[in-house]
Amino acid sequence: MTRFIDVATMADLVAECGLETFLGDLADAIAADFVRWPEFDKSARVASHSEVGVIELMPAADRQRYAFKYVNGHPANTRRGLYTVMAFGVLADVDTGWPVLLSELTLATALRTAATSLMAARALARPDARRMALIGNGAQAEFQALAFHAHLGIEEIVAFDVDPAATDKLMRNLAQAAPGLRVRRAAGTREAVRGADIVTTITADKTRATILTPDLIEPGMHLNAVGGDCPGKTELHADVLRAARVFVEYEPQTRIEGDIQQLPADFPVVDLWRVLAGQAEGRQRADQVTVFDSVGFALEDFSTLRLVAARAEALGLGETIELVPSADDPKDLFRHTRRGRARRALRRAA
Repeated sequence: MTRFIDVATMADLVAECGLETFLGDLADAIAADFVRWPEFDKSARVASHSEVGVIELMPAADRQRYAFKYVNGHPANTRRGLYTVMAFGVLADVDTGWPVLLSELTLATALRTAATSLMAARALARPDARRMALIGNGAQAEFQALAFHAHLGIEEIVAFDVDPAATDKLMRNLAQAAPGLRVRRAAGTREAVRGADIVTTITADKTRATILTPDLIEPGMHLNAVGGDCPGKTELHADVLRAARVFVEYEPQTRIEGDIQQLPADFPVVDLWRVLAGQAEGRQRADQVTVFDSVGFALEDFSTLRLVAARAEALGLGETIELVPSADDPKDLFRHTRRGRARRALRRAA
């Protein structure tokens, strides 16, 4: 049987663990898998682009487990009453191909994105970082704020979004979830980033935007560029990247989807996994500007599914479903057609 985690069960799982605790544990799990980067079978995601969005499959595997995520990105969905990003995923046993876990990943993707940002900032931001600017206050914003507040010592968030209602929502949620975190509204990007130690950009529009320009960047900033995640979608002016030390998840994918898509193929970047494994330097000096060109990589979803499976089993959460047929006689698949009719008849009789 396969363990199934729906949205309500994922919410229960996170609540049982504690949201801030789960974010920290997830950052640790992702970091542990990044450190053993060479052990994984990796590839860029398979993407189907349209004029209004993208639908993607994201696979990753080690010798024990295979995982994939189905995910979309449709910025106009909010006008239809739908989330911009929706996802589900599967964790399977490599030796047999058996699907161990089928899980919602819309909520979990928001958690893993924030956890990945936290993992990178721990390695790249200045240790004395206390103020963060949040540019883009949509569905991902609270997760980023809570992760950085709880685990990196961020004491103040300065928030800006072109939609004032999004900032209203962010401030309302954070007042309840993190009363010790100071949250201030900015009138624009320039005001938000002034004096910030960390700047997180999480905008959604599928366009070549320049949310951050060179005149806004201050020495020692860490830029957590999360919103640019597909071809034709950027957030940073190219000169911001040229003047910074840039870190990536999986370079072949980031060259196509990240902010560095604006730059030549030989523009130098640093693999984040090498920093975490002690094979490359992160921040080299206090006044250096660092950029995490975050596009989201399948290994992060592998780590998430692995952690969710372990926690769900430990807590007794989720239900078991017959996602694939039982194999009393592995050479007779045809018998399940008769079994299906019998089950339908019993349901009708009931």
